[in-house]
Amino acid sequence: MKTSHKGLRRAATVALAGGLLLTASPLAAPAQAATPIPSITAKGGFLLDQADGKPVYGKANNTRRQMASTTKLVTAITVLTIPGVDLNKKVTVKAEYRNYVAREGASTADLRTGDKLTVRQLLSGLMLPSGCDAAYALADTYGTGTTTAARTKSFIGKMNAKAKQLGLVNTKFDSFDGISTTGNNYTTPWDLAKLARHAMSSSVFRDVVKPTSYKAAATTSTGGTRTYTWYNTNKLLGSYSGAIGVKTGTGTAAGPCLVFAATRNGKTYTGVVLASSTGDNRFTDAAKLLDFGFASTTARTMELRSLPAGAQRD
Repeated sequence: MKTSHKGLRRAATVALAGGLLLTASPLAAPAQAATPIPSITAKGGFLLDQADGKPVYGKANNTRRQMASTTKLVTAITVLTIPGVDLNKKVTVKAEYRNYVAREGASTADLRTGDKLTVRQLLSGLMLPSGCDAAYALADTYGTGTTTAARTKSFIGKMNAKAKQLGLVNTKFDSFDGISTTGNNYTTPWDLAKLARHAMSSSVFRDVVKPTSYKAAATTSTGGTRTYTWYNTNKLLGSYSGAIGVKTGTGTAAGPCLVFAATRNGKTYTGVVLASSTGDNRFTDAAKLLDFGFASTTARTMELRSLPAGAQRD
């Protein structure tokens, strides 16, 4: 595989196994010309310029891998791009959402049966604590059909239509949250970076993924109020200067994954690391790639934000 861009002169090209080329283009991003190409622990990685989509870095760009809960960024943007979507629409939490999380041992927003939350609140429950119950609620709400199974299947179809719309031929979804029963929930670093770039073009999506925590006041089944507090599993936020998103993911087959973005001096880079060596190393990998984009050295001294006791890990 070769990463190429017509009319762009390369400053550095490093051949890797399988014919992969790592490239840094001084015309696409002049700052990288004098910056050493970073070494990351992740098996796959990608960095692009959010403004024009031009690649800045790639490792195993087109190698298909499972993506775990980074899938949820597609769940979110699929909801947000439904024509006429009402973010204030109230959704009632069903027992089956909680049962699903318990059965799968999945990450959760700890949604309580009978509570009513808005779609906007559910998006935060989806993206910050990586709530598979929130993903289920959104898929059930925005899929079509007469049964929950039919509606969630329909919604997954919409996620695949989103990938097709963006011209992604190496991405497929078989779940609404990244819990794959067939192994057919996969992407590539390049495809996922394109999906992230698309998602980050939504101001609502950016507002959802940026904070380190979020409080949601929900109406209970008895008419009372329950306040949910969710912490963002993306520890790059609050650790790397300029970080603005976007989503963690961890799975047995996928390993630790991260989709990330940062803005400095009006310049934004969006990237992906798949199958990092450890959960914390994915954040260091991301910082190294962002440093490559920004021609900085933040990763060398970065201290990761700690999550409170009891907060979800993903």
